[in-house]
Amino acid sequence: MADETRIPTEQGLRPEDEDPVLADLPEAEAARHGADPTRVATPSASPPGTPDDERARVSATRDGWEDVPVGEEQVMTINMGPHHPATHGVLRLVVTLEGERVLDLKPVVGYVHTGIEKNCEDKSYWKVIPFVERMDYLSYFFQMQAFCGCVERLLEIEIPERAKYLRVIFLELNRIHSHLVWLGTSAMDLGAISVFWYCFRERDRVLDLFELATGQRMHTRYFQVGGVFEDIPVGFAEKLRAFCEEMPGRVDQYQDLLDRNEIFLHRTKGIGVVPRDRLLELGVTGPLLRAAGEPWDLRKVEDELGYTGFDWQVPIGSVGDGYDRFRVRLEEMRESVKIASQALEGLPEGPWIADERKVVLPPRDELSTSMEALIHHFKLVTEGFRVPSGELYCPVESPRGELGCFVVADGSAKPARVHFRDPSFVNLQALREMCVGGLIADLIQNLAMLDPILGGIDR
Repeated sequence: MADETRIPTEQGLRPEDEDPVLADLPEAEAARHGADPTRVATPSASPPGTPDDERARVSATRDGWEDVPVGEEQVMTINMGPHHPATHGVLRLVVTLEGERVLDLKPVVGYVHTGIEKNCEDKSYWKVIPFVERMDYLSYFFQMQAFCGCVERLLEIEIPERAKYLRVIFLELNRIHSHLVWLGTSAMDLGAISVFWYCFRERDRVLDLFELATGQRMHTRYFQVGGVFEDIPVGFAEKLRAFCEEMPGRVDQYQDLLDRNEIFLHRTKGIGVVPRDRLLELGVTGPLLRAAGEPWDLRKVEDELGYTGFDWQVPIGSVGDGYDRFRVRLEEMRESVKIASQALEGLPEGPWIADERKVVLPPRDELSTSMEALIHHFKLVTEGFRVPSGELYCPVESPRGELGCFVVADGSAKPARVHFRDPSFVNLQALREMCVGGLIADLIQNLAMLDPILGGIDR
């Protein structure tokens, strides 16, 4: 079993009877926000599919209402979306409501549809990289790693150790970047706009590091088949070291802002609970699954870049509600800082890209002195390199879960098929489980805690 660290309970947030905020709530309301993992928010009066003439609305106990028969005219189906700002992408939700209670929910996707996977079949392998990193536009380094790792294994190329460490550094910085955007936008969905500005302050520092090393703040095309595009520049190590020293304190600030906020706790604890077994049935991975208590992390299970050589742990929750999803992602940022710091301090000397002239572009300084280097450069740029026939699937642990790339090679310079298993697409199945029986206001919070990226869903 993978190493794991449970979200600490000694801070008084698990169980709820130790929480000074929830202790003052009425008994029924406190039960609604309790830590019972078998309960999904507030249960609906009757399951979806019950005949309309038999459905009854049951109010909260503290309101003292009686069971009221509900006729067909009191059930309403509405569209939420497709509009971008409130749905973390162009997502349409067909929601069936009984008052403010969600009876059913159906996500409708396909409004972006970039056709990236099909376009990859018409490009040489090294020209595919800029395409794939634009699917999940918050975790572009992970898209590159999945595709490049797949092609490298088909070519049977071993990338240098320095390249592995550099990839680890940028992957973990990208994980922090993605979680910062998630935390800021999710807090804003609940009205906590200050957290949004604080998170984007640190996000800009991460983007500054990307720009310093790659020349681009987003969509860097830094990973290449065989390693990375170039070594880190002078001054990068000092700036990264300063960031790693300061970032844990910043995460503490985010936690202090939200962890004792009565509104935030009221809106997240006991809301959107989905049992671990159900998440496994749906194929859900990443922080959503770990928040329910399953310590599954591909960095521990299927290590390609040497993650097992670093000292870090897999944070997991105990209930699987919105609050646990929040705490797991906070802890993941702390663990990513640890990994990036250790990779920087242990960065080995040596080349940053494999010496495979038929696959890797030769150094520029050789082009003016070596005819062979000039020929290789010309052939790679105009035709690309050929990959032996075969097919392979390469998974990586992205900020949203298992991101997998499947490549079919036919011996030519272009892939015959490129397909991605995007975690946002798979995890979206859990949204209905999280929302049915709850309030429409909680639907917004559940969607935020899901952290979907529609660019990856509609690839």
